[in-house]
Amino acid sequence: MSSTPTIAVVGASAAGIAVVESLHRSGYDGSLTLIGDESRLPYERPPLSKRVLIGDQSPESTTIRDAGRLEQRPGLDLRLGIRATALDVADRRLTLETGEELDCAAVVIATGVRPRRIPGAAGTSGVHVLRTVDDATALRKDLLAGGDVVVVGGGVLGTEVAAAARTLGLRVTLATMDEQPLAPVLGASVGRMIADEHRRRGIHVRLRRTVAGLLTAYGRVTGVQLDGGEVIPADVVVVAVGSVPATGWLAGSGLDLADGVGCDSFCVAAPYVYAAGDVARWWHPRYERALRIEHRMNASEQGMVVARNILAKLIGSGTPPEAYEPVPYFWSDQYGWRIQAYGVTSGSRRMEVVRAEPSAAADEPPRVVALYGDEKRVLGAVGIDLRPPALRSLRAAVAGLVPWDEGLDAARAASDGNW
Repeated sequence: MSSTPTIAVVGASAAGIAVVESLHRSGYDGSLTLIGDESRLPYERPPLSKRVLIGDQSPESTTIRDAGRLEQRPGLDLRLGIRATALDVADRRLTLETGEELDCAAVVIATGVRPRRIPGAAGTSGVHVLRTVDDATALRKDLLAGGDVVVVGGGVLGTEVAAAARTLGLRVTLATMDEQPLAPVLGASVGRMIADEHRRRGIHVRLRRTVAGLLTAYGRVTGVQLDGGEVIPADVVVVAVGSVPATGWLAGSGLDLADGVGCDSFCVAAPYVYAAGDVARWWHPRYERALRIEHRMNASEQGMVVARNILAKLIGSGTPPEAYEPVPYFWSDQYGWRIQAYGVTSGSRRMEVVRAEPSAAADEPPRVVALYGDEKRVLGAVGIDLRPPALRSLRAAVAGLVPWDEGLDAARAASDGNW
């Protein structure tokens, strides 16, 4: 058991790195332990489904910029390739898979998520999920061998992988159980446009379909059977049907684990226990609802706020704890064009596509502006192929929670010649 209490960050992820770096920048020089279950230095995940798959970026180059300096940080105990297995919340005692126990002054949970899988896929060659660098390396190797690719799942990850595989010249089928690709996030109207863009580039899209089973021969996948009996030939299958928070190790801890680690608006899950990144579900004061966001920008921003709040609580930094109430942001790169979204778009009661133009040629992006909200306010906005000034005006409308009609005026102005 450790003799000196430490700030323990469980999860050597973008969120975990943000906590560590923010603590150091703020002058914290006490004991600090960063624990990660992968043996490699923390890395960026967004490029894995985009630039790494198509070969524009090497896996090694995804290492987070600050990660290379971790081992030189004074007072930092870097534990890579080690899992945390339990947390005693009352005593703030962390147990590692080695049997070692750490007494902690504060604990940050930043363990992220793990990909969902489909039954019958375990141990079958050619069937992939995509979460880690090793996943991306193995998938790219199979893609380069050529053949038929089936992507199961029409979310952000699924559509990005389908676009990458098609960019490599492969025959691709995208199958989703939803009404349209990305419909749960961006709505059916925008999803329909994205589906059309994929079809225009040669991808076969199957909507409202689920996987009934996999066909195999000699231990390798040969096809995907959909509900209804249709069989799609497959040399490679990519399962992108969502993820679940990596909270299994916290079972019995007494924390709220209903969907990730439940926190208040200060990202506090229990006294001196915090959560950040994909695994954190926290109360957003301005949206007046709990959110859990699996996007890169959120991981960094939330990690920085958690670090400041730890210092405010633990050592009395002079700055009071701050509520975490960002304007959420995510992007998706497909075929060289970028989808950018601000605020809360999923589950909106109100949605309007202000402008929608399909791509005029295979090498041109579509042009889309859409607005999301409730009965009175703007809560979110999406732009495809918008210039930065127009994107900034959309963000301002979302950040201001402006009235719906005012937001529509801003969206129309953003869509007028800002391509």
